[in-house]
Amino acid sequence: MPRFAANLSMMFTELPFLDRFGAARAAGFQAVEFLFPYEHPAAEIAQRLRDNGLQQVLFNAPPGDWAAGERGQAALPGRQQEFREGVRKALDYAAALSCPRLHLMAGLAPAGVPKDTLTATYAANLAWAAEECGKAGVKPVIEPINHRDIPGFFLNTTDQAAAIIEAVGPDRVGLQFDLYHCQITEGDIVKRVEKHLPIIAHMQVADNPGRNEPGTGEVNWPFVFGRIDALGFRGWIGCEYRPAGETLAGLGWFAPYR
Repeated sequence: MPRFAANLSMMFTELPFLDRFGAARAAGFQAVEFLFPYEHPAAEIAQRLRDNGLQQVLFNAPPGDWAAGERGQAALPGRQQEFREGVRKALDYAAALSCPRLHLMAGLAPAGVPKDTLTATYAANLAWAAEECGKAGVKPVIEPINHRDIPGFFLNTTDQAAAIIEAVGPDRVGLQFDLYHCQITEGDIVKRVEKHLPIIAHMQVADNPGRNEPGTGEVNWPFVFGRIDALGFRGWIGCEYRPAGETLAGLGWFAPYR
């Protein structure tokens, strides 16, 4: 069956962050992901993982000034040094948390910078990061994000991501396939999973519209999850959704997969 990881940046927000690990385990999850760990010591997070028998399966490298609206630097000319420092910091956390995947956010496309320049910067940064991550046994991943949630984000479609991954090397960089973003930007999500399955290293899920839990929107999730399972995907699917109400009250969809 599909394997689901609770996203602790969005789920169980009724609780302080460090208490969400226990809540996720009690709800039946065996793995977790989150956006960023950097407000907490790595050792403290690692202890919560151990105490609750959880696997850490994904988090993001530092995105720049998140409060100011930055969403990564991987594709941004002139930010290479900051990008590298962020990857090194993230790899320290990945080692402490035994996390096998790291999301490198592309960033917002600056006005007036040619797309070819951004693409070349992105590929060069990803190639460097792939070398560093490879030494640490970590797989870097990239994620197309829709323009409704993050206007101006550089990486938008699965085909765009696949072309960049092919240029850098599919054995070195993987695709973080978020079904929610794909549904908004491209649709036809099952066919796109089929097309890109060989490079998909991680998936994420939320329903559309609303970005709430599966079963609250337009997608036939039992069919989608069944098809993903039939295709042989054995990675994790992160539950990167905002519960429509209390987290536990919205977990009926998860019951068949516990």
